[in-house]
Amino acid sequence: FKFAAELFRETLERKVPYDNLGGGTWVRSFAHYDIQSILFDLNEVATNRDSIGRKKNITSGASAASQLRPLTQSTPSSPAQGGGGGGGVADDPEQSLLLDEGDGNDNELLLSCPHFRNETGGEEQVGLCQSSGRRGLWSSLRTPNDAVSVLEEPRESHVQLQGKSNYFIEHADLGAHYYRKYFYMKEHQNFFGIDDRLGPVAISFRREEKEGSSGAQYNYRIIFRTTEMKTLRGSILEESVPSAARHTTPRGLSPKRLLEFILPELNLHCLRLASNSPKVRDTLLKLDEQGLNFQRKVGVMYCRAGQSSEEDMYNNESSGPAFEEFLDLLGDRVRLKGWEKYRAQLDNKTDSTGKHSLYTRYQDYEIMFHVSTMLPYTANNTQQLLRKRHIGNDIVTIVFQEPGALPFTPKSIRSHFQHVFIIVQVHQPCAEETYYSVAVTRSKDIPLFGPLFPKGARFPRSLAFRDFLLAKVVNAENAAEKAEKFRSMATRTRQEYLKDLAENYVTTTPIDSSTKFPLLSLGSKRKDKLKSAKGAELHSAGALVWGVMVNSRGEGEAGEHKLPCLLGVSVEYVVLIERSSRRVMFNCSCRDVIGWKVLTEAKEGGPCLDIFYERGESVSISMLESQVEDLKEVVQRLEMVTRGCVALEVTPLRDGVGQPGFLMDEEGFVTELQRFCYAESGGLQLWARVVRLCGHSLVHLSLEERTRLLRTAHKIHITVIPPDENGKPRRLDRLQNSPALSAAVLPILPQPPERQLFVLLCARVLQEKEDKAMLQAEVQSLRQNNQRLQEESQSTVARLIKVTETNVTPCDKASNHV
Repeated sequence: FKFAAELFRETLERKVPYDNLGGGTWVRSFAHYDIQSILFDLNEVATNRDSIGRKKNITSGASAASQLRPLTQSTPSSPAQGGGGGGGVADDPEQSLLLDEGDGNDNELLLSCPHFRNETGGEEQVGLCQSSGRRGLWSSLRTPNDAVSVLEEPRESHVQLQGKSNYFIEHADLGAHYYRKYFYMKEHQNFFGIDDRLGPVAISFRREEKEGSSGAQYNYRIIFRTTEMKTLRGSILEESVPSAARHTTPRGLSPKRLLEFILPELNLHCLRLASNSPKVRDTLLKLDEQGLNFQRKVGVMYCRAGQSSEEDMYNNESSGPAFEEFLDLLGDRVRLKGWEKYRAQLDNKTDSTGKHSLYTRYQDYEIMFHVSTMLPYTANNTQQLLRKRHIGNDIVTIVFQEPGALPFTPKSIRSHFQHVFIIVQVHQPCAEETYYSVAVTRSKDIPLFGPLFPKGARFPRSLAFRDFLLAKVVNAENAAEKAEKFRSMATRTRQEYLKDLAENYVTTTPIDSSTKFPLLSLGSKRKDKLKSAKGAELHSAGALVWGVMVNSRGEGEAGEHKLPCLLGVSVEYVVLIERSSRRVMFNCSCRDVIGWKVLTEAKEGGPCLDIFYERGESVSISMLESQVEDLKEVVQRLEMVTRGCVALEVTPLRDGVGQPGFLMDEEGFVTELQRFCYAESGGLQLWARVVRLCGHSLVHLSLEERTRLLRTAHKIHITVIPPDENGKPRRLDRLQNSPALSAAVLPILPQPPERQLFVLLCARVLQEKEDKAMLQAEVQSLRQNNQRLQEESQSTVARLIKVTETNVTPCDKASNHV
């Protein structure tokens, strides 16, 4: 029991502080495979478990809006007004306080609506460190925060999934492939059980040789599943686990020992070894990939001039030329009879749902459109149920508006499933100058999704617009799965799968059947045996996690805000996740981290760490005073997984003519350095990168502001990133991401060929700029070496002359004179 207490104390010590701020708990040495694994929380599972059975049919989407009426109205709304059954909530004073009236954001395409949030252009991704005023080209090279999922795989793997597309897929749980990639059809163990607090659970273990090792080191991959949609996926190195918890057999650690260290709150007595039935692995694969669906059905409604209601759009028997032109851009018309690909519940045998439909592929997705005018039309039937039965069950709907159409509102739609509407209005239809304007409205519990677009954007009829629209459609449905209605439905399905496994596919073997009281024989172990190999986890591929506070300052705000976040550092990514919203607030590739600045003894706020990335932007984090060792671990991790280094603080003095003794280019690289000046003696090197000037981020300063500070600041203070070991400047590696260039300026570019030319020109300009800079660096280095050699040569000659004159005797001088 003494050992058990010590083991539990060791586990608690490895828990990250700030647990009272929300967002889960974790063991430091556990390396998380993806973002959602970092957010895994056993307390959340226990809290939500009781509510699963009580949640029935949640009124949401368009129905939530259509069932509400204004506060001043006291009579039930009629069907014609979009009542859709059920009275309003305004009659109850307590419920009226909860009435959501919308965001008040509307335009000529879209009206504000209760329980919905509108996107009319100009919105920005929620996150930290956005470059004010100069986003454009460089910011569009970054992976959107909502597109970051798997943390062990390099950025290029996500770019390859894009193909020729300019956009990332967002809100997709790509880590769901973890079981398929590392467990399925490989040797591993599964355990099922029903925990009193958590309900049915399923765990998978696999032991493998650590990549790059000679066989002496092992890595354990673990998946812990509950009824919640967040799953713990990741790995832990064998040497990271306290040594007293290890087996002495060649088989390594037992699953029981691992769970005692990683999840001490779990009741292990309920777990039993899974049977060898092939259905076990197939069910686990299906369960894990439950949220991954690469087939999408999307509704398309046609709205003529003067129309806005659901009945008007459903009763348009045929389409006009502008709508036909839009459909040709959106996808391919296919014959349904005999259709063998994804059909989205359309009849491919008897033509009962129409003869043709619209189909396309986008990245890895199959998309079948339910087009209102292609579905069967019933005369003298205003409800058009044959059309509504399909479109009314689609989560995402495109509303195409002809010129003169009335603004759209979800209040006119009666459906529990339609949660996102993408309004597309055509201008100057069927002409060379045809362009489209876009607006989006989504249910309020759905997060913002990309790609975002500027206010007043005009999208020319082009393949570039099709790329944008299809990305918007796919991301809309991925984001909609986070809505309470669909999350509850998925949770109930998941619970039934897990319960079936725990009751019908287990053996009688407990998770540890070696001895009834395994801890008693270990009571004489010395305390030092409990310690794991210090720093072993720093060599893990997945994300190690620390609880931090992020110093966030909004535009125009004087003070800083402390934002509780989780810092995750894997071999590929650095991410910050806000603990309250549980959304990624910052991400960058480890290859783009150029340096960091550490302050372990701050006057206030505890130890701090500034991480510099890409062009010199930075994110600042702080920890508690008791977390100095944690901060050192973060720095050690950065040293292992990035190419950055410690930043230097230099305070160069001006010379006699008021010059600081160095010159830098637009990107902040020191291109000229005066020899033996104050800057050089202070540690400044040629091709070092200036990231801060007099306390200001250099990337946010204009050329005039930089010049003014260098000339007039009372004291010049700069933060610099030294060059690498070869004397070359530390640059970000971004040109391979050129397919994602300039997504922010897409709407104002005229045609796809010109856009492609623009992207190529941008890439070429950047490449030529870097080549020129490197050539200048080499020339300057040669010049300096040449100057140094000349100085050394002159100095050597002078010394030789002096030595010669010193060694000549008076007799020699007289002899020479004679």
